[in-house]
Amino acid sequence: MIIKKFQAGTETEAIMLAKDELGKDAIVMNIKTVSPKGIYKLFRRASVEITAAIDDTISQSAAKKDSDKQDTAKPEKSSFKFNPNIIYDNENSLTGKENENKLPEEKNETSAIEKKLNNLQNLLEKQLNEKRMEEKAEVKKEEDKSLPYVQLIYNQLVKNEMDEKFVNQILSEIENKFKKDASLDNVLANVYQKIILKLGQPQTIELLDNQTKFIFFIGPTGVGKTTTIAKIASYLKLNKKAKVAMLTSDTYRIAAVEQLRTYANILGVPMKVIYSEDEIKEAREDFKDFDVVLVDTAGRSHKNREQRDDIERLIQSIDVKEREIYLVLSATTKYKDLIKITESYSEITNYRLIFTKLDETISVGNIFNIKMLTNADLSYATYGQNVPDDIGKIDTQETAKKLLGGND
Repeated sequence: MIIKKFQAGTETEAIMLAKDELGKDAIVMNIKTVSPKGIYKLFRRASVEITAAIDDTISQSAAKKDSDKQDTAKPEKSSFKFNPNIIYDNENSLTGKENENKLPEEKNETSAIEKKLNNLQNLLEKQLNEKRMEEKAEVKKEEDKSLPYVQLIYNQLVKNEMDEKFVNQILSEIENKFKKDASLDNVLANVYQKIILKLGQPQTIELLDNQTKFIFFIGPTGVGKTTTIAKIASYLKLNKKAKVAMLTSDTYRIAAVEQLRTYANILGVPMKVIYSEDEIKEAREDFKDFDVVLVDTAGRSHKNREQRDDIERLIQSIDVKEREIYLVLSATTKYKDLIKITESYSEITNYRLIFTKLDETISVGNIFNIKMLTNADLSYATYGQNVPDDIGKIDTQETAKKLLGGND
């Protein structure tokens, strides 16, 4: 049995298509109206689809002969002629007198074929739906396995006061780095590496050949600039064998001048007090044979524009090739205040970052936040009052471990 479907604008046209292809002995099994779907239903008319069948035992030669006969002779009247008096039920199947004229064998055969087709369609749809459900379940299973680990890491970073926007940025950047069924160790390793990459390589003071370098230390009051300068001076003199001199423009606090003078006497290095940019130019001539001159500036309020202008003029008095600027911040300062401070000093100059008082806080999230916010290089960190000890280059690996709770 050969079964085919034919579709045309009208029933007559569809029947003629079946007749042309299958021959006059074809049997009409089903006739239905096909409505266009989606947006096309607004522009297209409904069409008619018929299902026709023919016994495949009819010889090809007979079919060919009949076809040739139709090509050369006048078409004969056929029992296949469309009958407009046929009545259709809700399923568009043949009913009434036309159906009664069918032989019992034809009725049974047609019904059996329709049943098989329907059963086959239902079976295929069921298998397809089951496959889709299995795929969805598998995807959900894979997603659920790593999601708790990501959430755990997110909570830990936020707990250590990392800004949520930076946490989300890291997690979004690594989500394609590991599989959905990754283990906790795998997810942690990816986050750890990403944090280190974003912290970057810390930059510290490097001496110039046959040229004096002026190092300016700027920042708000009370962050420990003077003590930090003493520690760095000691390191450069004792470890780098550098010729070091000191300047201070912090004339607002007598105690600060005396504190720096005391450190200078202990280290055996010269120290001068300056009051203007003209005096720093004179000091430049006095210290032209030195490797490095460390300049302590007054702790000014980031809200006071006049004070910031004084610092800017002082810095600008030294050529950019001969100077470096370090913004000294306390790790204990609130993040909102650090944002204002760094924005204020960014209006003056570019700088590197020094963080003090790491021994006074359990959270290092602000180090990461300010690095990301300013895109400035990290440099030194201090973690105590002892001079010349308690200072070193910021350890990015140690910082990343603390952020992930490795050293709680």
